[in-house]
Amino acid sequence: MTVVLAAGVTAATTIGSPAEPAPTAVISMEVEGDRIALTHDGGDPIPVDDLSVRVSVNGEPLARQPPVPFFSAAGFRPGPTGAFNAASGDEWIVGGSASFRIAGTNDPHVAPGDRIEVRLAVREQPIATLEATARPG
Repeated sequence: MTVVLAAGVTAATTIGSPAEPAPTAVISMEVEGDRIALTHDGGDPIPVDDLSVRVSVNGEPLARQPPVPFFSAAGFRPGPTGAFNAASGDEWIVGGSASFRIAGTNDPHVAPGDRIEVRLAVREQPIATLEATARPG
């Protein structure tokens, strides 16, 4: 009986294709007022359509998270830049910056001195967790 179960487990783990590894990247962040700016400082290109961004203010997630890419979205000011803008290219490459602004309709609001955390993931695989203190804008 043990041999049959072990064989079943082995067969189950080899069925299907392995998940594509997430890109590796070095990302830096600045927060000024309600603007969050990220720069791709090194590593692999990041596929924008597979990228997700999650933002927290003092440990509390925003009520509305930024879709990527977008031009206008609830909880955010229109016209994000770089990879976050729907008119950008398919990949976020080294040297590229991207930014978005949190609207006053989102919650919690960003104030100077707040701790902002941004988590980036590609195909639900984490690639970066960034923290910065919001500066006056």
